[in-house]
Formats: sequence, structure tokens, C-alpha cells
Amino acid sequence: MPCPVTVWLPASLVALFPGARRQVELDAASVDEVMDELDALWPGMRDRLCDSRPAVRKHINVFVEGEKAVLDTPLPPGAEITILTAISGG
Repeated sequence: MPCPVTVWLPASLVALFPGARRQVELDAASVDEVMDELDALWPGMRDRLCDSRPAVRKHINVFVEGEKAVLDTPLPPGAEITILTAISGG
């Protein structure tokens, strides 16, 4: 059953979607449901975060309460989900 959660989005992603916010409150029971809810708010966001397998894209990291998560990770009520883009360099 979906429960209220807080999602933190990276500035680089928010910049691509007019009206998107860095912090958003959603009702979701899993990371997959978070992706669906984000896409309902800002169409196309799920495609930026997930690939066709479906899975979280390689250059995206999702954390639930500080622990690395995948799409089927369940969410406890009040969870904080942080979505980050991978940083690379050389």
C-alpha cells in the first residue's frame, strides 16, 4: 500500500523538467512506484532514470534511507529517497 515518502532529486535532472522541484512528497510503496509518480508529474522523467530492462540506469544512484536501492526496493512510511547522478572524471 502506498505511503507518504520524500524524494530528493538532483539539480541536473530538475533543470530538464520545467516546474520540477528538488524535493517532492509522493505516495509510493516501492522505488518503482516513485518512478511512476515522478513520471506522472513530469512526463519523460522515468525514461531519464530507468532503462528498458526495467532497471535504474547505470549512471543514476537511488538511495532509500541512505542505502542503495533498486526498483523493487520497498519503502517504509516516511522514507527519504535520494536520487543522484553518478559523478565521473579523470
